[in-house]
Amino acid sequence: MMNYAVVIFPPKEIQDFANSYRKRYDPRYLLIPPHITIREKEEWDPGMLEKAVDHLNEAANQLTSFEAVFNRFSSFKPTNNVIYLAFKDNGPFERCREAICRDILEQNSKDQHFTPHLTVGQQLGDDEFHDVLASVRKTEVDLSFRVDRFHLVYQTDNEAWTVYQTFLLQN
Repeated sequence: MMNYAVVIFPPKEIQDFANSYRKRYDPRYLLIPPHITIREKEEWDPGMLEKAVDHLNEAANQLTSFEAVFNRFSSFKPTNNVIYLAFKDNGPFERCREAICRDILEQNSKDQHFTPHLTVGQQLGDDEFHDVLASVRKTEVDLSFRVDRFHLVYQTDNEAWTVYQTFLLQN
């Protein structure tokens, strides 16, 4: 049994921008590159993995590539002290999630609202969180990229994440 999740990795330039913050403000920085989580981690056995891969292939065949634009820093305050890059338009990511998180990959236990984002800071104390958020909110953000794939990733024994399979969206 291993943990699996579905993510989108932005291009290297955006990862570099995000990592300039993550190095300092995200203790999980070394465990996974900057990413947008589409489906939260869940433990699967080999049989479930096989079914999930088939389902993800079907989902990728139903989805078309799309343009994504990060346009600001935001936070999940007051729920928790997470700072993230936010999208101008969440719609395409919501459609992607709907195609992926249904049938055998439906996540009924996850009642929280889906907010596509790229985490740049987490597990910050209250004072540091407020200082960092006040600082980054002054930063102009206009980072666009084409989303043409998503990835099934798995968690290794040292808690790092590695790509298991990549799924290409339709053009």
